[in-house]
Amino acid sequence: MRRFREPLKTGGEMAGIEFGDPIKPYAAVWLHATGFNAMTYQSMLAPLGLRARVAALDLRGHGRSTLPTKGPLASWNKYRDDVIAFLDEEAPHGVVLGGHSMGGCVALLVAGKRPDLVKGLVLADPVILSRKTYFWNHVFPPVSWLMARNGMAARAKKRRAEFNSFREALEGYSGKPAFKSWREPFLADYLLDGLDRADAGQADAETQSWKLLCTPTWEAKTFGAHRNRPWSALRVVRKKKIPIVILRPNRDSVISGKVRAEIIQKNPSLMMRGIRGTSHFLPMEAPYEIRDQLSAFIARLVERLTLEEDAPVSRSLGQRRRRAG
Repeated sequence: MRRFREPLKTGGEMAGIEFGDPIKPYAAVWLHATGFNAMTYQSMLAPLGLRARVAALDLRGHGRSTLPTKGPLASWNKYRDDVIAFLDEEAPHGVVLGGHSMGGCVALLVAGKRPDLVKGLVLADPVILSRKTYFWNHVFPPVSWLMARNGMAARAKKRRAEFNSFREALEGYSGKPAFKSWREPFLADYLLDGLDRADAGQADAETQSWKLLCTPTWEAKTFGAHRNRPWSALRVVRKKKIPIVILRPNRDSVISGKVRAEIIQKNPSLMMRGIRGTSHFLPMEAPYEIRDQLSAFIARLVERLTLEEDAPVSRSLGQRRRRAG
């Protein structure tokens, strides 16, 4: 794994991590969920580095990126434009673009504005709300104000932002029900770039201060910023025939059953895969599902392999065969 920083014209730097041969062009880029960071998904993406160069980005206000976060945030277009600026500089040939939750929606928005930069989309439970929600957010401003005060935004704003040690933070998060289903090492990886030492004391000082890099204020702004146009982006994806797969959990999905049905009806070439035994934290619970899909898209859309040339990945389930008799 290598870390990198990319200066953007908007001021500040976008940070990220990458895997694979640095001489090769990027084959895939991954975008994280609200409040998380690129490092969170490193164990899911690392094996892909054996065949291709892949990256994950810290979006504005998250992880190690230093892009400015002052002022209001009405939509996720700032995130979209930051990713476009990165791809224009580092991957103008286009990549397989993937993302989780908010990152999945941002990936879709990137494809909607700059389809030339996106070869395919792999989205893990992307935030796609009903068409009515976006309509009223655009035509009736008070709705946007109400959305900014939704439950997720309110809880984020009250989130604890400072800890006495990294271990205290890890133990605290480990005890929360939301993280019980996460596989190792996703939680520890999230905190590696989710927290930073805020005091200037010695490394082993008894009194320390660790702060969240994605501040509760910025996280709350992100949760409340829904003046997006994912349905318009889906039309562009359909028109440009960009391959797209949406992986949807069978519980706690942000894509309602009604929205799911409408997406499938209006986008007949889109693949909607239901992943059993998963929640909205699908990447942390079934990372191999997403990794296999990214690998398949890299093979087909970047390496241009045929189905015969790119055999499916064999995976042992650790089950012993019963003896006859």
